[in-house]
Amino acid sequence: MAELVNSIKRLDFKNLTVFSDAHFEFANGLNLIAGENGSGKTHILKACYSIVDSCTSLDPNVVNNQPKKGELASSIAKKLVGVFRPDQLGRLVRRQPGRNRCEIKCHFTVLRQIHFSFNTTSKTEVTIDVCPKRWVEKRPVYLPPRELLTISPGFVSLYENTHLEFEETYRDTCLLLASPLAKGPRETRIKQLLEPIEEAMGGKVESDGTGRFYLKTASGSMEMHLVAEGLRKLAMVARLIATGQLIDKGFLFWDEPEANLNPKVIKSVAKTILHLCRNGIQVFVATHSLFLMRELDILLQTEEFKDTPARFFGLHSGDKGVEVKQGDSIDDIGEIAALQEELSQSDRYLESEPN
Repeated sequence: MAELVNSIKRLDFKNLTVFSDAHFEFANGLNLIAGENGSGKTHILKACYSIVDSCTSLDPNVVNNQPKKGELASSIAKKLVGVFRPDQLGRLVRRQPGRNRCEIKCHFTVLRQIHFSFNTTSKTEVTIDVCPKRWVEKRPVYLPPRELLTISPGFVSLYENTHLEFEETYRDTCLLLASPLAKGPRETRIKQLLEPIEEAMGGKVESDGTGRFYLKTASGSMEMHLVAEGLRKLAMVARLIATGQLIDKGFLFWDEPEANLNPKVIKSVAKTILHLCRNGIQVFVATHSLFLMRELDILLQTEEFKDTPARFFGLHSGDKGVEVKQGDSIDDIGEIAALQEELSQSDRYLESEPN
């Protein structure tokens, strides 16, 4: 497995949305988060993404410098509001009687950590208690449940010049999708990563001069709008690999990759996720799909992926907020009602079969 230059090692929440006091110990490969709707799966991804993106510098001349507290505080507050879309920052604090304070601590593997907080009255400001020693080297990637290739042309310009009720992750990812193709020494590895994805899609992703995307197959080019949504999700990952965003190192946050996919495509998605992990990407997946979880678990036991670091997290709602169960296998995360319902239905279906 490729060596990760940097990854998120630990995350601590106090009073963030549905979490009263939650702690996460992450793997530098796959991190799978499962839970009911409303249990905070997406909030974990968005919080991590906002932190990493705020701590990223695209200027190679300053990467080794320590960020300034004032600059970073403003950046984090702005990103949290843009990504979560609350009326004001303080709305992200867990709802309880009286004034409350949210505290977030994020620990990276390369001697970097950031601690910050804000209270229920905060509008656009956070307090930085501990500042990271240096910047993160590469921008993270966030993939929402829907594909973005079909809305990418012109979306960034529209987003920045009008009031659109879209989360900022849409804008960020569309920017990355529009990046030019990577070239140089990385091309060989990019080709290796793309081969299984292009085989599953039945073609290659191409872009014309206007930013519109196409799937080029043996029979010709097909407008991305005419391609099945499941394949468009794979095409989105393929494009981000081809531009160099998902290679060598970095972070991928993928919210419900199984949404609107059939089981055959989910199998391809699961394998793609683990290929990315093995090539230096720390991947965070939020899901309530038993099929995807099982497929990943099966693949992790194969010779190809058995050495891939992985952690599993189960979110469980309680009287004191959402509690987290975690471990190195699916068996460690407790019973998730949505997953148990799928198992129960399978049992009932088999029992209803005529002898």
